[in-house]
Amino acid sequence: MSKSKPTDAGTRVSVAIDAGQGAALAHAGLPLGDEGLSPEVFFQAVEHCPVAVSITDLKANILYANRAFTQVTGYPEDEVVGKNESILSNHTTPRLVYQALWGRLAQQRPWTGMLVNRRRDGSMYLAELTVAPVIDEGGKTVYYLGMHRDGTEVHELQQRVLNQKLMIESVVNSVPAAMVLIDANGDIELSNPSFDAMAGDLAPGGDRAAFVEVLAGQLEGDFELLQKRQRRFNSREITLDRGDGSPRRFSCFGTTIDISGESPDGFFEREVGHYLLLMITDISELRRHQEEMQVNTLKALMAEEDLVQGMRETVNGAIHQLQGPVNLIDAAVKTLKRRAGNEEEDALVLAAAEEALTAGRQALDNLMDTLPPPLEESKQPVNINQSIREVLALSTDQMLAHGVIISWQPSLHLPAVIGQERRLRSLFKQLVQNAIEAMSDRGVKTRDLTIVTREQREILEVEISDTGPGIPADQRVKVFQPFYSSKKTRNGFRGMGLPMVQEIVADHAGTVYIDPDYADGCRVIVQLPLAIPE
Repeated sequence: MSKSKPTDAGTRVSVAIDAGQGAALAHAGLPLGDEGLSPEVFFQAVEHCPVAVSITDLKANILYANRAFTQVTGYPEDEVVGKNESILSNHTTPRLVYQALWGRLAQQRPWTGMLVNRRRDGSMYLAELTVAPVIDEGGKTVYYLGMHRDGTEVHELQQRVLNQKLMIESVVNSVPAAMVLIDANGDIELSNPSFDAMAGDLAPGGDRAAFVEVLAGQLEGDFELLQKRQRRFNSREITLDRGDGSPRRFSCFGTTIDISGESPDGFFEREVGHYLLLMITDISELRRHQEEMQVNTLKALMAEEDLVQGMRETVNGAIHQLQGPVNLIDAAVKTLKRRAGNEEEDALVLAAAEEALTAGRQALDNLMDTLPPPLEESKQPVNINQSIREVLALSTDQMLAHGVIISWQPSLHLPAVIGQERRLRSLFKQLVQNAIEAMSDRGVKTRDLTIVTREQREILEVEISDTGPGIPADQRVKVFQPFYSSKKTRNGFRGMGLPMVQEIVADHAGTVYIDPDYADGCRVIVQLPLAIPE
């Protein structure tokens, strides 16, 4: 069966449907001839097909082109019939592409690919082309059937998506901030090299999932709310302290991302996947500079506090020494009064004693009036790890001068204590200085200072251990008494250091004691409640 189509050039192009194709159509249940689909139906189907269709001879000379061919290429039918398909070539398609095309056709197999073509107006477009051989009943190729569409827009969109993907990946991989995307099951969907490097440095064995768990533990409620898609967070600062003297500080950002499903069954009914995006910026260097400035400020503040404390100790020492003679005079006056004698000599002695007692009490009152009051401070959440770290920074020069080696073992996650920050810092400063002083004797060969913080049953515990000579068992309680010292001093007392420590601990409803089981020196244990006692 065939259908001839007149052309403007006066030629006729025969479009043939061979017997084999007719048999195939009949087998498919489509009747042919007068009672079924006529050849006109097939012709009109090809003519009005939205895909550019052309039929050529074996040398690629065009015998037929449908309407879509004109729409795509801009060539009217009368200008292309009889012309070779090469008139569409922009001559920029690699030769290997054409070699592959003709190689497939030689095998009587269709070829599909992309060619760079040129329209009649000279504009280029990307042709998404399929060429198939038309084979007669004898198995011989008689024509070539070409079908192509303008794939320029699709290619541009695909390339734009690919370029954007590459640019986003390049940006994500280049930014110093660590980024990780977590799916609804808590599995890592993707991460950038900064995150992988951070996990390798901070997580056990470099396990990324373990590092996410560490971050989740630090972020606490914020991470849980993020998982429930109730709230995002920004500039949430966390600290990971490995005990090497260089804690890592991070600023965290978290948000949720909703991504549509890609499966075909979600085309009409939108399926949404929920992901968590975490961005972690290392601000350790920034905080280190800030801490250096803070340490300088703390030095000035602690110098002022030391001055006040020194003055208090000096005045208290004077009061302590003066109190004894005054008490003796008071006792003498009371004794003389009980004698009730009338002798003039006793009266003179009593008058002198009373005058001395009055002068002594006046001196004591004057000293007490000159006693500097403690610095006032309100209670607030205090990071004990941070306070001890500041004390160590202030004591660095002193430890280096005496060859003391510090082992700082802070708890990775230590709750805050409600207390007076300056007084707590002074407490630990006193204990650290006592430990350094104890190890400064020439007879001490090993000079190790170990500080450990931990949380135990709503109690925050701090251990400060030194390898000094230690404190004898019979003096472990006395050292907390005012003006008592386990060391010999010129004036018979060393000061108010440990009593001051006990006073501060007591004001925070805590306890402080010397570990009786520690045999390698002295270990002082400070326990502070995490909950405020009612």
